[in-house]
Amino acid sequence: MSDQAYWWVVLGLGLVVAVVVVVLLQAFLNEVHRIERGAGQVWQAGKQVAGNTATTWLLDETASRLDDIVDEAGRHGRLLGGEPAQSPAPTPPQHRATGSGSTAAGAR
Repeated sequence: MSDQAYWWVVLGLGLVVAVVVVVLLQAFLNEVHRIERGAGQVWQAGKQVAGNTATTWLLDETASRLDDIVDEAGRHGRLLGGEPAQSPAPTPPQHRATGSGSTAAGAR
């Protein structure tokens, strides 16, 4: 084989290697884009979860306010049912997270 033939073989092999590298890089790039899309979806889901759970700290407050509403409804029921309204035993002031300090009974 002549020197010129060796050069053509080397150039052909170099072209094959370059094509394989381009194909592999394109496959890699496609996977990177797929991972980025998945990460974006996870990020969106995480923000939605954070938004949905941002106010869970209020559940304790809701429970105590519900107790106040139930007590008030009982007083209304006794008053409307003809039974004399009993004044509830004094309770110590409770700390409210909202800082308003008002209760359902105090709003009358």
